[in-house]
Amino acid sequence: MGVLEAILIGVIQGLTEFLPVSSSGHIELFKEILKTTIEGEENVMFTVVLHAATALSTIIVFRKEIVQILKGLFQFTWNDELKFSLKIIASMFPAAIVGVVFKEEIDAFFTGEIMLVGLMLLVTGAVLFLADRAKNTSKDVGLLEAIIIGVSQAIAILPGISRSGATIGTSVLLGIDRTKAAKFSFLMVVPLIFGKMAKLVLDGEISFQSNDIFAYTAGFLAAFVVGLLACTWMIALVKKSQLKYFSFYCFIVGTIAIFRACYLLI
Repeated sequence: MGVLEAILIGVIQGLTEFLPVSSSGHIELFKEILKTTIEGEENVMFTVVLHAATALSTIIVFRKEIVQILKGLFQFTWNDELKFSLKIIASMFPAAIVGVVFKEEIDAFFTGEIMLVGLMLLVTGAVLFLADRAKNTSKDVGLLEAIIIGVSQAIAILPGISRSGATIGTSVLLGIDRTKAAKFSFLMVVPLIFGKMAKLVLDGEISFQSNDIFAYTAGFLAAFVVGLLACTWMIALVKKSQLKYFSFYCFIVGTIAIFRACYLLI
């Protein structure tokens, strides 16, 4: 994998991890377009690098909230910070269970399944369109809502289903305040990413080749910088109820992907 290719994929990851258009779906489409050869252990390692970059972007953007949560936890009292942390933990269970139990089935989805990506982008578009039209969004995230949002995050493991789109869309449809929905969506994935990284390291599934260091570094920096901008932008867009524009984008790209898949079958 070349440095330029790593930068391009990093930019796509940084944008689509936060913008509700599916990072995994776009990376699969990008691989199909460029006929990239990122496979096996190299693919796993580069995926970990990119997700570490966007997780760091999230931590930077929400640094004040994270510090406040940590301070509250070390007070060892039943306070708002502890309640919020428990909701985050509850939201992690569905995706963690699906990721462990159906690992092989999930891996099979990331083998150039362009038709699946296209169909799931249409689903993402529909969720965003409905969420954009939602009214009476003033609730806080409760424990039950956190679990339901966690289920939507588990479904977003499918390439083409946007994680941020699914979780924010579900939150808004449940009547949760848009700003709180965005905050919860972005914070809930951070421990999940680091947990996944730790599991891969412990299982020995990550290997590092010294000749890839420049490509990995370039990809990391691209995903991190673009992720900072995209995360900040997305928060502003959610506040202004402008998700419908992303729904139109998902409809267009999803339709193109489906036609492309049909063409390849001919």
